[in-house]
Amino acid sequence: MSGQSLLVPGEITPVRSVPGNIRRPEYVGKPAPTPYTGPEVQDTDTVERMRIAGRIAAQAMEEAATHIAPGVTTDQLDKVAHDFMVDHGAYPSTLGYRGFPKSLCTSLNEVICHGIPDSTVLRDGDIVNLDVTAYINGVHGDNNATYLCGDVDEESRLLVERTRESLNRAIKAVKPGRQINVIGRVIESYAKRFGYGVVRDFTGHGINTSFHSGLIIPHYDSPHATTVMQPGMTFTIEPMLTLGTHEYDMWEDGWTVVTKDRKRTAQFEHTLVVTETGAEILTLP
Repeated sequence: MSGQSLLVPGEITPVRSVPGNIRRPEYVGKPAPTPYTGPEVQDTDTVERMRIAGRIAAQAMEEAATHIAPGVTTDQLDKVAHDFMVDHGAYPSTLGYRGFPKSLCTSLNEVICHGIPDSTVLRDGDIVNLDVTAYINGVHGDNNATYLCGDVDEESRLLVERTRESLNRAIKAVKPGRQINVIGRVIESYAKRFGYGVVRDFTGHGINTSFHSGLIIPHYDSPHATTVMQPGMTFTIEPMLTLGTHEYDMWEDGWTVVTKDRKRTAQFEHTLVVTETGAEILTLP
């Protein structure tokens, strides 16, 4: 594995502004969102709006990813994604969500998820997850991907490649009439072939007019995930695989989640809608 030194928190820049004409999610300025009480199955109008939000989120993530290079700070990546979403009339969903101070999450190396963009400088050999969610027309679109920065060691490259493949396999397992736990069963069985850990305490989630609807999508074979998938259900799948343990620690910032053994981890995510025959990815650029 890479011999990179472990990450430490950097300096966080002031909150970026969003033009007043861009609609904010209801939770902005509040300590927590209002609990979602609506249906998990969405009508065609909501799904169409989610396609728009998903496309903007995917394009913003791709644009930020083009700037990944040694010497670039994670705060610079945040600015790129922020400006892209705002320029396309979307609000960055993470900005102000439960007090999160930035417009995307940047999770490097041993960070499982929810890394806060700051003055941290990308190094040759890092792996970098960008997690971008856009809010527009009253709905959210959420996606993430892990990218290579410079010359990355083979063990880390294979982890990234296989984590992407675990998401692809999970999406293919989505079918109406199946229980949600088939998703985690597919991911866990694939990850076990390589001895990877599968993060259990951070999951996929229902998404629609709510950023997190309350529907939980585990990435391991959970006997409790018995909800039956139905056409029109919208949710994310976002497996987090690790080179070591699935257990974690959290930084004092209350957001940054790192592997307990500080080994590397990768993640990929799409927002999906269940169709009559399978799943449609809503976060395509």
